[in-house]
Amino acid sequence: MPSIFSLRTTDGSARRGTLALHHGTVQTPTFMPVGTAATVKALTPEEVRSAHSQIILANTYHLWLRPGKELLVEAGGIHRFMAWDGPILTDSGGFQVFSLEGRRKIDDDGVTFQSHIDGSTHRFTPENVLAFEGALGVDIAMVLDVCVKLPATRAEIEASVRKTTDWARRSREAWKHPETQVFAIMQGGLDRELRERSAREIVALDFPGYAIGGLSVGETREEMYATARYSAALLPAEKPRYLMGVGTVRDIIMAVDCGIDMFDCVYPTRCGRNGRAMTRGGEFSIRNAQYKRDFTPLDPECGCSVCTTYTRAYLNHLFRANEMLGPRLLSYHNIYVLNDLMREAREAIELGAWSAFRDRVLTATAL
Repeated sequence: MPSIFSLRTTDGSARRGTLALHHGTVQTPTFMPVGTAATVKALTPEEVRSAHSQIILANTYHLWLRPGKELLVEAGGIHRFMAWDGPILTDSGGFQVFSLEGRRKIDDDGVTFQSHIDGSTHRFTPENVLAFEGALGVDIAMVLDVCVKLPATRAEIEASVRKTTDWARRSREAWKHPETQVFAIMQGGLDRELRERSAREIVALDFPGYAIGGLSVGETREEMYATARYSAALLPAEKPRYLMGVGTVRDIIMAVDCGIDMFDCVYPTRCGRNGRAMTRGGEFSIRNAQYKRDFTPLDPECGCSVCTTYTRAYLNHLFRANEMLGPRLLSYHNIYVLNDLMREAREAIELGAWSAFRDRVLTATAL
């Protein structure tokens, strides 16, 4: 597998790089909006692009259930199906191993899921998951892994590391789609010895990129930051690093400071659907009565079309009236905020001003 990542410069542990993928080049650090079922909720692909998103994430488990591989292949692949011409990364279903604990059974060969839609059973193995992702034509395919909920026993975490390594090895041997890059995933919970073991084993397999999994699954923020920093240092500098499942301003800034390049989360669009605005000064609910006559922008420092066009009072009205435009506008704004934050982070790293930028953002935002 050829090198796809160019590390342009660093400032402390923060990294500025370029990721070359089949459907385009991604400037890092970068945030990936989540389009679980081939759609970033409430937004058109044109809106996602105009919010400066470079790459989006879709989910193998959900796409497997509907619309299914046959239809997606008939459509010409996931890019044509959803009318998104930029890069796409697919999670493997490993997160559903964690989130759908009551609907799955794990063995050494793979995972059997009971569909949350109709109760039907579906067998996921490292090989058929990668075959599915490759058939869809995605740019980055994550290997199938085992993510455990924290807190967990050492035996449970050790078993997840063992299976994840074994499945990564099988995935490496099974891959047949050169236009799709394959990323392995580190596990290990909060146990540094197991983190080191997991990193050593998957790095030896020489994947194009690596993800830090098993975080944001029940630990404290302080534990997440410390483990992310330790884990990032175990991964090769010349390969992209991806922290799975983080999406607040504070968490992303801290993750960049840990030396990580890529992030994803449903958080900004979920907040948007529920009336929670993300700004450089913290987060707030636009439904609150104090905004009923507030004719200022959501975020005076934001240049998105929502902030330059509409007021807090209007958005407050939309949510109170249950108008669908409210969640759409706020989802757009929240994604724009994170993408713009990443643009500013890249500039700060290039200028050697990362620490000052980091401290300014962390001081300004409450979350």
